[in-house]
Amino acid sequence: MSGTGREEDGRGRFGAMVSGLAVAVGCVLFLGGFVWAAVVYQPYTVPTDSMAPTVRPGDRVLAERIDGADVRRGDVVVFTDQLWGATPMVKRVVGVGGDKVACCDREGRLTVDGTPVDEPYLGRGPGTKAPASPQDFSATVPDGRIFLLGDERATSLDSRVHLQDADGGSVPLSAVQARVDAVAWPMDGMIDRPSSFAALPGGVSAAGPLSLQLGAILVGVALILGGAVYGPVAARLARRRTPAGGGR
Repeated sequence: MSGTGREEDGRGRFGAMVSGLAVAVGCVLFLGGFVWAAVVYQPYTVPTDSMAPTVRPGDRVLAERIDGADVRRGDVVVFTDQLWGATPMVKRVVGVGGDKVACCDREGRLTVDGTPVDEPYLGRGPGTKAPASPQDFSATVPDGRIFLLGDERATSLDSRVHLQDADGGSVPLSAVQARVDAVAWPMDGMIDRPSSFAALPGGVSAAGPLSLQLGAILVGVALILGGAVYGPVAARLARRRTPAGGGR
């Protein structure tokens, strides 16, 4: 066999090796991303419009499993509390232990320890005069507890409804099961941490690993498809380069 034939055989073997390696790495990333997401995240279906427009009834959300100690102001959390009906609920944390949460200031904003908080997710918009809460309220959050409001302030049944309870409408941190990171269906994307709470002590929570997991899955798909295509294409190109009658 001529040197040209051996060269083409070498190219074919190299192409097959690269193709197999790409598919193997792709499978690891693809499956690893799914397994990682399944361990870290739990899906929930939002039953009411109390968190509109951030999440709407019937939306399928992905919530990161967290400990109550990881909760920060501005987080949208899934929690269960016996006094609230013992069913999973989705609300936004606006106050943590020691905070005085009140509404509303002269511009209709929520305040935390006297600091006004702009809440763009309420959809108040330029020139809108609707306050952050239809009714005025004030509550001091006990240590180890959180104060929760829905984003649809006109209809949400939240901590304001429980202000006369022993703990002033607050919920224990131990009631928190997860923090909502994204709306999976319809695919509205990630739920940003509100910067309006960042200036307060403790700041806002860090983003979850969902973007990394999705990236691993997408890269895995690309490698699998690319590896699967590369092998046959490389072999066909090698055959075309071989001159007619070149093997002697």
